[in-house]
Order: sequence, then C-alpha cells, then structure tokens
Amino acid sequence: MLGATKDVVLPTAIVGSIPRPAWYTASLKGRPFKLALSDRDFREQYLDAVGAYIHDQTSAGLDIIVDGDARFDNDVGGRGWFSYVLERLGGFEGHNDVIETWAETYQPGQILWEVMEAYQQPTLTGRLSPGPLHYAAIWQVAQRMTDKPVKFGAISVDSLASFLKNRAYDSSRDLLFELASIVNQEYQQLASVGCPIIQIEEPHTHFSGEGLDKSLIVDTFNKQVDGIKTEIWAHTCWGNPAQQSATKSRSYEPALEDVFEMNADVITFECASTGGEDLEAIGKIRSDKKVAIGVISHLKTQVETYEEVAALIRRALKFIPVERLVITTDCGFGREGLSRRISYYKMVALVEGTNLVRRELGIPASKVRVSDPKFSFSFQG
Repeated sequence: MLGATKDVVLPTAIVGSIPRPAWYTASLKGRPFKLALSDRDFREQYLDAVGAYIHDQTSAGLDIIVDGDARFDNDVGGRGWFSYVLERLGGFEGHNDVIETWAETYQPGQILWEVMEAYQQPTLTGRLSPGPLHYAAIWQVAQRMTDKPVKFGAISVDSLASFLKNRAYDSSRDLLFELASIVNQEYQQLASVGCPIIQIEEPHTHFSGEGLDKSLIVDTFNKQVDGIKTEIWAHTCWGNPAQQSATKSRSYEPALEDVFEMNADVITFECASTGGEDLEAIGKIRSDKKVAIGVISHLKTQVETYEEVAALIRRALKFIPVERLVITTDCGFGREGLSRRISYYKMVALVEGTNLVRRELGIPASKVRVSDPKFSFSFQG
C-alpha cells in the first residue's frame, strides 16, 4: 500500500539508528515509554535527542525522517534493538551468558563474542503475552516535530526469536506466529494513528544456514504485516552488531525469489558494502515493489563522496526503473562505531549524491542547507 513514496522520484531516507549525543545519558531501563516520559530527566533528554536527530536529517535534505531509534537503551552492541521488545513481553525468566549459535562461530578475543556476552539472552519459560511496546506513542512524539513523513522501524520477529532461548514452545512455527500476532496488533494501532511507513527490520529471508526454513520466515513476515494499511518496508542487510558485519557471504542472489515474496511495498538491499554486485540480479526479478538501495556504508568511518553515491545510483538505474528506486543507507549508523558528525555528513553525501543524478534526469534536487555557501562563516562571497 504505497503512500509516502507513491509519487516521489528517488526519495531519500536513512535506515534508522543515529549515534547518541554525548549528553543523552538516560535510558528506559525496561519502563513503559509513556510512563518514562513522566521522568523529567528522561523526558527532556529523549525529546531533545529526537529533535536533534530530526534537525540533522532535515538540514541534510532527506525526504523521509526517522526518530534515530532514540527509545533504545545505551547498551553494548545495539542490544536495545532486541531487548526493547523482549523486556516488555510476558513469559520470560532469567538470562543466559551465551547465545548458542554465536558460540559456535565466535570465541573469546573477538568483538562479537563480547557483544554476545553483553546481550544476556533471555529465557522464554512461559507462553508469550503482549506488553507495553507503545509504538504509536513513540511515532507520534517524533512526527509532531516535523512536517516530513516519519518512518517507524521495528525488529522482525524471526530476528527476535533468534535472540531468545525458547523453553516454552514445541515448534519454531508456534513461537514465530505467536510473536507475529502480538506485534501485528501493535502495527495495527501504529497505522491507525497515521504512521506513513512501517519498516520491519532484518527478516532473515536472505540468510543461509542449516535448518533455516525460508518459507516459514516469509510466512512469518507476512503474518506480522497482515491487514496493516500503510506503506511497509522490509529492511534486509548483513548485520550491524557494534558496527560489524555478521556474515562473510553478502550476496542476495540465491534468496531473491523468497525476498520478493514478502508482503512489503519497499525492499531494502545493502549495496554500498558490495559495490552493488547484486543489482543486475535484483532487476531481473519481476515485481512492482520498490527497491531501496544502500549507497552509504555503516561499516566504515570514511564519508562517501557525492560522486561515489551518484555512481552507485547510476549503476542501479541500468537495471531498476527510476520510479521504483529509493535511496537509503545499508543499515543504521548504530551507537558505537560512528560519531554523530560522521553520520551527519554521510546523510549529506547521500542526498547530494542523489542530487547529482536528479539533475542529470531533470528531477528537482533537494535543498541541503549545510551545503549552501552563504551559511558558511568562512565563505567570503
């Protein structure tokens, strides 16, 4: 159900997370979001942080805005991405030091081993029950700060299921569908208050691995978004714990048929980290879905040049019609690997690189205030 991007040519947006300001030291610590806003310190810091994120994206000229994932706690390795949901649902008791799938891959002395230890995997001991996720309120707080559409991102339930220890459900299907039903109700409310884009983060459809049932992952994704009357994005990438890629293989090609079976209006692909090697294969898939290509990498601190961004967009346009193309980042900017300043200028590069292509195509360019020389105090006229 295209809405926010329906009539926009080459719309720009980032995926989600933005590094915290140094002064944003408060965290939810498991509290319901609306209750936490009664805490003066948290309320002031949270609202100021979201305002700062929106300001930065607006001055960089982005068409679609995010709230920077400001609700997530200041945890190691982006732990809040998972814990925000799991801490608020019923059925959990206790934690584990080791995530079994990670322990098979990493070892002490590697950064992702330390991330795994810090995640403290929760144990599901009873039937899942809904909790105070408050997605609608979180979106409303951000949207009232800007006239631009605010995209709301939330983790997919198959990613959630991979980060909990299940001792309550006999089958993965039962667990995934229970989670999907719970979050679907949250998305229904989010759409009902006017959220223009809901982005489901990191479905595992494109990953490979022993015992991975891709048809079940697709079915689970579609159950999450069933009946949601707003624009849906599916954000796929290759992982971003502590700004690290979580896989060696980064080709989408073997899974593209499955990926396009997800009931999303926009499918995102990590392209900056691979130089767009899958673009031709993506373009061969018969679909009317929009394709969002990542043109900015979250894995490196070097800010992309405008021409690097434009070159990747030009390559994409060889295989994907301009009316189906969305320009974004490979993943979020995270909490630990990038500074706010680097993240900001990566946003600027995303828009200015897109502007180069827009001008070549006769499409109006977005205004980027920070690029206007008359606002530079070093500019001599």
